[in-house]
Amino acid sequence: MKMKLSVLIPLLVLLAIIDLSQAQVKTSLLDLTNSIGSILPSLSRPANHSRIFYAVMFDAGSTGTRIHVYTFIQGDSAELPLLDNEMFHSIKPGLSGYADSPEMAAHTVRMLLKVAKKTVPRLEWKRTPVVLRATAGLRLLAAEKAQALLEQVQHVFDESPFLVPDNSVSIMNGTNEGVLAWISVNFLTGHLKAQTKKTVGILDLGGGSTQITFLPKLRKTIGSVPVDDYIGRLDIFNSTFELYTHSYLGNGLMAARLATLGALGAEGLEWRVFKSSCLPKKFRDKWTFGGLTYQVSGHPDGYSGYKLCYQEVLKVVKGIIHQPYELEDSSVFYAFSYYFDRAVDAGLIDGVQGGLLEVRHFKKRAKEVCNKMTKNPPISSFLCMDMTYITCLLKDGFGFKESTVLQLTKKVNNVEASWALGATLDHFHNLKIH
Repeated sequence: MKMKLSVLIPLLVLLAIIDLSQAQVKTSLLDLTNSIGSILPSLSRPANHSRIFYAVMFDAGSTGTRIHVYTFIQGDSAELPLLDNEMFHSIKPGLSGYADSPEMAAHTVRMLLKVAKKTVPRLEWKRTPVVLRATAGLRLLAAEKAQALLEQVQHVFDESPFLVPDNSVSIMNGTNEGVLAWISVNFLTGHLKAQTKKTVGILDLGGGSTQITFLPKLRKTIGSVPVDDYIGRLDIFNSTFELYTHSYLGNGLMAARLATLGALGAEGLEWRVFKSSCLPKKFRDKWTFGGLTYQVSGHPDGYSGYKLCYQEVLKVVKGIIHQPYELEDSSVFYAFSYYFDRAVDAGLIDGVQGGLLEVRHFKKRAKEVCNKMTKNPPISSFLCMDMTYITCLLKDGFGFKESTVLQLTKKVNNVEASWALGATLDHFHNLKIH
């Protein structure tokens, strides 16, 4: 019997630390880890009796709803906890895609909650908070439609076996979105510690909005902002980080497509066709975003290509995006979400590893895709428009040099790069963002 037990315990521990990425997860394996989950903490608990706890964070974005189930180890209560594991899963479309049928939105959340039930040990359910924060997709909706969606989600949470905190379902403001994403990436890269001297900046490109956040080195960067809401302050470890941060609603990739096409807020969608030089000449199709369907096409008798496309997307950026006084070459910026996805689609980086890219690489590839659309149709008819928009946003929007190097990433240390982790840390530790 002793022999069998000595073999069983290492086996259980081994199963517990296997990286269950969403592409690899099988239901049977989830069932297995769930069944042994309740005894794992006692097996893997560190000698100092650190506490293992869980949190469930929903990211309700404009193009999809994502669930993050985090496992933390809390040692010294004064310090931030260690992140032991993340279970991630997503469903498309986003909640805003169900603006006229909020019950369907509730169904997607109910489906995703099954992931939490499989991941969190049953004995921990009633102690595990479940929170949903919606972003630009719901910010762009009419208030009454957004509220109806949130109420449906609240019903699902209230029926669940998890801990439902006050204000568990809400729309996040853009400033918090940028600051929380900055917290996530700096926590995962080990920069969010006491007496931090060096941090990294973040560039997040969602479907409805885009965020930039970094810790300036020059006072003039903060002093020259157009209005105060470009400054976010974060109190942690008895220090205040004064961050340059802003969220641009309507400048996410999908909203920018609409603005480029002249379709943002347009009427008569059932009969109008929205045309662009950024689309292949002979292309014509229907495209849906935020629960609305648009007829889009290229200019069949006109011109297409990079130069004309750039002029179109420039109108979406010029005079809207503020250029920070300082974008130091020495500052490292992590770029994720659609920056990463389109770089993968364009063949610039590996879809798993990510990689370093200069801004000029986006520009070069945008030119190639746009100017060869007729001879070599891209994998997505919108790739020319998207790559050109990203180039324009980085150069003419934020003012990055073409030689600026960006770290394109989807995951940092096997954890999704997004604001969700920062929001979870804020929930537990009240990081005082203002």
